[in-house]
Amino acid sequence: MATTRAATGFDRPFEALAEFHRRLEVMLERLEGLTVHLQRHGNDAAARETALELMRFFDLATPAHHQDEERHVFPALRRQGDDAFAAQLELEHREMARRWTEVRATLFDIAYAGWQNGAGNDFAGWHLFAELYRVHIDSEDGEALPAARAATDADAERAMGEEMSRRRGWA
Repeated sequence: MATTRAATGFDRPFEALAEFHRRLEVMLERLEGLTVHLQRHGNDAAARETALELMRFFDLATPAHHQDEERHVFPALRRQGDDAFAAQLELEHREMARRWTEVRATLFDIAYAGWQNGAGNDFAGWHLFAELYRVHIDSEDGEALPAARAATDADAERAMGEEMSRRRGWA
């Protein structure tokens, strides 16, 4: 299954990256909302469908977005001499990917393995995952994307958008 095309389009790649952050925030809200739904309604059809939707998004769209940043944003930060910030953001990507495997295991159980509500169902890891992402998004929106954009000329920005689109099979 292909990831969804950004509404902004990759002809404006920095706007597309920021737009993805808004979609990511919505999906984090859905993840946290699922914890409430499960506690109130158990593992019903709506919970299973939400679990599947979250897995598709975080399995497909999010890794492609991280690649966009690692191929285009972080190198621009390094060109400006901000190696430490780029390294911090890369480390956050790895930590979020690690935590995703833990969250995904429970989502898989909800979607396919008959997860049951009961003792031992602690969603603290889900909330921590969401909070890590929110802090990361704030850093990227507030500092990384504006700095990378300032360091990227029009030709490089056009090539960036073309690469992002091509990697997804849209070009």
